[in-house]
Amino acid sequence: MEQSLVEEKATDADEAERTIEDEHEHRMDHEGDGHDHGGMHEGHEAMFRRRFFISTLLSIPVLLYSEMLQEWLGFSVPAFPGSEWINPVFAVIVFGYGGVPFLRMAVPELRNRSPGMMTLISMAISVAFVYSLASVVLPTQSAFFWELVTLIDIMLLGHWIEMRSVRRAQSALDELAQLMPDTAERITDDADSAERGSAGHSGAAAEKTEEVPVGDLSEGDLVLVRPGTSVPADGVVEEGDSDVNESMITGESMPVSKEPGDEVIGGTINGDGSLRVRIEATGEETTLAGIMRLVEEAQGSKSQTQVLADRAAGWLFYVAVAAAAVTAVGWTVAVSFDAAVIERVVTVLVIACPHALGLAIPLVVAINTSLAARNGMLVRDRIAMEEARNLDAIIFDKTGTLTEGEHGVVGTETVSSIDEEEALALAAAVEGDSEHMIARAIREAAAERGVSVPESEDFEAMKGRGVRARITGDEVYVGGPNLLTHLDIDVRSDLQRFADEAGENGQTVVYVVRNEEPIAAFAMADVIRDESYRVVEALHELDIEVAMLTGDSRDVADAVANELGIDTVFAEVLPEDKDEKVQELQNQGKFVAMVGDGVNDAPALTRANVGIAIGSGTDVAVQSADVILVQNNPMDVARLVKLSKASYRKMQENIVWAAGYNVFAIPLAAGVLAPIGILLSPAVGALLMSLSTVIVAINAQLLRRVDLSLSSVPGMPTAPDAQPAD
Repeated sequence: MEQSLVEEKATDADEAERTIEDEHEHRMDHEGDGHDHGGMHEGHEAMFRRRFFISTLLSIPVLLYSEMLQEWLGFSVPAFPGSEWINPVFAVIVFGYGGVPFLRMAVPELRNRSPGMMTLISMAISVAFVYSLASVVLPTQSAFFWELVTLIDIMLLGHWIEMRSVRRAQSALDELAQLMPDTAERITDDADSAERGSAGHSGAAAEKTEEVPVGDLSEGDLVLVRPGTSVPADGVVEEGDSDVNESMITGESMPVSKEPGDEVIGGTINGDGSLRVRIEATGEETTLAGIMRLVEEAQGSKSQTQVLADRAAGWLFYVAVAAAAVTAVGWTVAVSFDAAVIERVVTVLVIACPHALGLAIPLVVAINTSLAARNGMLVRDRIAMEEARNLDAIIFDKTGTLTEGEHGVVGTETVSSIDEEEALALAAAVEGDSEHMIARAIREAAAERGVSVPESEDFEAMKGRGVRARITGDEVYVGGPNLLTHLDIDVRSDLQRFADEAGENGQTVVYVVRNEEPIAAFAMADVIRDESYRVVEALHELDIEVAMLTGDSRDVADAVANELGIDTVFAEVLPEDKDEKVQELQNQGKFVAMVGDGVNDAPALTRANVGIAIGSGTDVAVQSADVILVQNNPMDVARLVKLSKASYRKMQENIVWAAGYNVFAIPLAAGVLAPIGILLSPAVGALLMSLSTVIVAINAQLLRRVDLSLSSVPGMPTAPDAQPAD
């Protein structure tokens, strides 16, 4: 699609120019399908490149037959009848072919009464063109055709560089689109499924598959994902084990192990094993499509700094016109009106062009968005991303954000006659048929330790008290304090001390009773993530207050907060009241971010100055958040702040360079140093203006070097590398 678009615009320059008019009028107001943006800028780049080279070739005769250049450089070229027409004829051709596009692009600026860069360029080349043609009729006046053609050549070169830079920076959407394969292997015969092994290699030959376009897949289809190929759409693994590279989505280079029941994301790369995946989402419903929508939305939105840059470009037009008028009057009074006066005016108009100013912010925004997306940070609101650098406080939802959201065994105490593994084996055997979260936590703890779990029989769930079963003739119970009350059993002092300490830490205590004798106690708690310790430390080093918000009891909340070193705790908060806690900090004059799961915390995410949804990699359509973190990793919040600070710094640098150089360049172009023999020609002015554009583009590209690896964030000594922007 993009290639055909390029070819079309390469053969139809006028159509490309009309498109560019709209591009310069709405520099960052992108609409429509994100896939077209790369092709649009590629078409602009091809048109400007072609016109630059052709105009430069046509300018060579003008330069060779310029008397001024011959005198300066000490060369001569043979004259022949009609050679005096070489300069005007070729200059007219260059103006018509290379200069007229700038005039066309100035039309929407004038139509909207918002003169800017294109208007300045058009004024400069038009004055030079008209004056030079007049000099042919009035031979007493000297022309500067060579300045005109070189000015146009340099302007074309600058636009070529700009389009090339913007296209490269905005290639994130194209790169994301390329992640999705064109075809998929759909399994059509499940008759042999019972004979297939989970490894998949031998089963692949026994089943029938058909190669179909990815667009033809439907929800519920079963597809075969061979080693080294891309997952064609979002789904759930039904058979097979493999490691999947999700770095293009999450930013983490470490492959993720996948087994039956695990979700996979379309566009990720399968490892060495074969997978059979049941499709759950296709087309615009996939995670990758959602990411592309968010990237496009972010690239198309304007930051506050961009608005300032646009205003500065408009102001610069009036400054340039005023400076040109003062220059014309001053030089006319000083030396009378002649070619030198026109040359000064043209130089002022050229050097004041806000070309670099127009590129300064959009290029940083595009690179920032690309870099963020490659590192698992999806930006929906550019302003929120830009303001993340100003955060005073960040509120984390506890469950599922700072903690795993699932109970785990965090402590064990046994009587002297039994060890921890035996107690865990008995508890796991009794809980074998229970689906309660505590039962799952005990079974997972036994599996992690490699404990051999004995067989149980006569399982019974005792509502509100616990469970019981018979194991090798012994009657074993597992339950909380209510179980002991029900059995009318006293707890030994050592187990009671353990239970009291666990209660002080906000932990739940589960007892194991064998033959009506308590033999062990387990402390259960929502497990704190390892990353939570590090993110609190990192944010403290960035002078950001850390708060925690939870619906849990005060004891549980305080225990977690004390463990992590959190500054402020909001406990026993109902979901509908979470936004009030955000406002409470805002009323203290603090700039607040809220970090939650994007569903239960929607009101608080909306109320916060910056709403951050975490762990939403397969639910990218979180409408309440400004920034979505694909990975369920709190440390990405610190990376987000770091990227915001780095991006804003680049915006400031570009604004200072793009607008600040005019403070020196405009007076120099007007001729303030003429008394000491320093004068700038229009061509040199165009060269300086283009040079500022190149410097701004290069400075923006340096943003790609910002180190977003977790190891670069305070509090993180080692971590996998982040993904670069290209």
